[in-house]
Amino acid sequence: MHWTAHVRFRDGACGAVRRTGERVDQDLVIRAQGGDRVAFEQIVNGSFDRSHAVAMRLLRDSQLAEDAVQQAMVNVWRDLPRLRDPSRYDAWSYKLLVRACYAEFKRAPKWMPAIEEGSPTEPRTGDQYGVVIDRDQLELGFRRLSMDHRAVVVLHHYLDLPLDEVGRVLGVPTGTVKSRLHRALTEMRAALEADARPVAAAMADAPAPTPDGEEVAP
Repeated sequence: MHWTAHVRFRDGACGAVRRTGERVDQDLVIRAQGGDRVAFEQIVNGSFDRSHAVAMRLLRDSQLAEDAVQQAMVNVWRDLPRLRDPSRYDAWSYKLLVRACYAEFKRAPKWMPAIEEGSPTEPRTGDQYGVVIDRDQLELGFRRLSMDHRAVVVLHHYLDLPLDEVGRVLGVPTGTVKSRLHRALTEMRAALEADARPVAAAMADAPAPTPDGEEVAP
């Protein structure tokens, strides 16, 4: 599904773009650095879906993700003339996006509703009961991570950035990235195991569904 997003420029002008999943063209970056607004609208057009998906995985809330992406795009337009290497646009823009997500996270209430789209890892199984439980457990496990830990998981496992690139985006040494990633995965694994015990017990006690939808007592 595509919908229109609006990017407001410094002088108040507003350009409309549509979301797609295309990659950013380096020539567009160079043109946008020179103040070409049409080129910048095309950049947003090609990166909005990916940026929004990253923000959703970090913030776990659609409104916060929207706000973070919009602010990141404003910052990209403002700072784009200072980008020395246009070929580094993607990594550079991720840095601004992550900063915007951190800012939104700090302003957000401690309690937020459950995620409305894509989990950090999608379970693959034909067991529909298992799919629901796995997704719920993944969501609970991921929500317990700090933003620092979420960021390394999303940048490395979702965007598939190498660890040294993750470090450049976050402004930390590669060793710190490795440490955070190990800690994040360990915490998620522990949370999933802890949550799985009561769920497994509850399922064992629940009536088993029959093909016609009736329940059979264990």
